[in-house]
Amino acid sequence: MTDRPTRVGYLGFGSNMGDRRGNMEEGIRLLRERGVEVEASSSVWETEPVGEILDQPDFFNACVTVNTALEPEDLLDIVKQIELDLGRDPNGPRHGPRPLDIDVLHLGDLVFSSERLDIPHREVLSRRFVMAPMLELDPDLVTAKGESVAQAFAIPRENQDVRVAGPPLF
Repeated sequence: MTDRPTRVGYLGFGSNMGDRRGNMEEGIRLLRERGVEVEASSSVWETEPVGEILDQPDFFNACVTVNTALEPEDLLDIVKQIELDLGRDPNGPRHGPRPLDIDVLHLGDLVFSSERLDIPHREVLSRRFVMAPMLELDPDLVTAKGESVAQAFAIPRENQDVRVAGPPLF
């Protein structure tokens, strides 16, 4: 049996229901339980909701570095199951409240697109609550498409304030 090469990637976590930090910590535990090597965590950041539903609690957000040999959609299946395990409503509104949201943001030098998943994530360079924790983990991060996350973060964006709310998740 041949070992598949691994990729270093970034997963974005968000929670605005219940024990927000605890939900993200449990998500990390479940990732590890399912064989995903979680190597580092950003601080926890707090942000106001963005998108179509603004009347909901503020989000805690964080980013973790993973090392995985999983194919992109296999990793997606794992994170979507973890979201369900922690109480996310699969029929809930887009950008609505949720106990846990996990996004596959970046996987090494991989550029990937399917009906279910785009890597790099299509909103990675437009959301400060994604970029701030990613840059904390790697200030020089460039996407597989050659885009600088720091340069994108430097662009002012209305209604996207981010503030550190706590230490790394582990």
